[in-house]
Amino acid sequence: MTEPVLTGPGIHSDADPGTALPRLSSTPWCPDGLIRSSRSCSGFPGRAGFALRHVARRAARQRALQRGTALIALALPAETGSGGGFVAPKPEDLHLPDLIPWGAAYGTGFGKQMLVVLLSAAIVAVFFVIASRRGSLVPSRLQFIGESAYGLVRNSIGKDIIGEKEFRPWVPLLTGLFFFILVNNLMGSIPFFQLPAFSHVGSAYAMAGMVYLTWIILGFRRQGGRFVKTMLVPSGVPKPLLIVVVPLEFISNFFVRPLTHSMRLFATMLAGHMIIAICAAGTEFLFFEAGGFLKGLGVLTLIGGIAMFLFEVFIQVLQAYVFTLLTAVYIQGSLVDEH
Repeated sequence: MTEPVLTGPGIHSDADPGTALPRLSSTPWCPDGLIRSSRSCSGFPGRAGFALRHVARRAARQRALQRGTALIALALPAETGSGGGFVAPKPEDLHLPDLIPWGAAYGTGFGKQMLVVLLSAAIVAVFFVIASRRGSLVPSRLQFIGESAYGLVRNSIGKDIIGEKEFRPWVPLLTGLFFFILVNNLMGSIPFFQLPAFSHVGSAYAMAGMVYLTWIILGFRRQGGRFVKTMLVPSGVPKPLLIVVVPLEFISNFFVRPLTHSMRLFATMLAGHMIIAICAAGTEFLFFEAGGFLKGLGVLTLIGGIAMFLFEVFIQVLQAYVFTLLTAVYIQGSLVDEH
């Protein structure tokens, strides 16, 4: 009795390689890439039928995974490549052309980032000058806001961290740092500006570098040569362990500390700014360029973008507080003769 002939893409006869054998007359065909379910291949006998059903199930799962991945990529959104698809904003897109000379390449003149830094310094200075110009026992609204803001840094950071005996000379520095960083960060949430200056790493390095030099110089002025021992030899460590602890403390205090102080501020500002930019670009793409039911997904990215915007405002305030708090911790460590 002649065996039934199996057919399908990839099943060929030995006599005529490269040519598909004729299919069984009673068996439905399973086109490659269009397999709807494993049932359509159930007419094949024996091991061949089992193998084709297995291939059909794998192909169906693969197509479902591809469809799901495509929908997620549009909804989150992510880059889908060229050819009319969505392209997510990149960090390089934050490097806008300079303002003076107009349209010059980024970093070659006076740019938007420098403008934001100067405006932030001017806003902080003008606010506190006006708020303190007419001091009275019954404060005006502006005076009350200024005193409350100053008291927040003075008491919750300066006094609590540095200590009641030593904190007063450092309150102006801590207050200036907090509000300068705060206004710079909030610039990323203000229309037209929409650029936190510390989303560029150079600004964060400059701020952390000034703080680093401050507590290093202060430590040597206050403690002299003992400052090195204070920073490198923790109290209570057994002497045999110092051969391991001293190099670690040196790397941690003099190299890792300024890097983490700056990178924490930079990374959070850059990440938050990029997330909001991606949500905005994705919403625009889904509403105006996507077709069919994908337009409705723009509502999800819009809601997500608003939620991330509010969360980013919270992070902007928090990071200004954390940077100033760590500055007070480093200053306090330079003032006391113990580690």
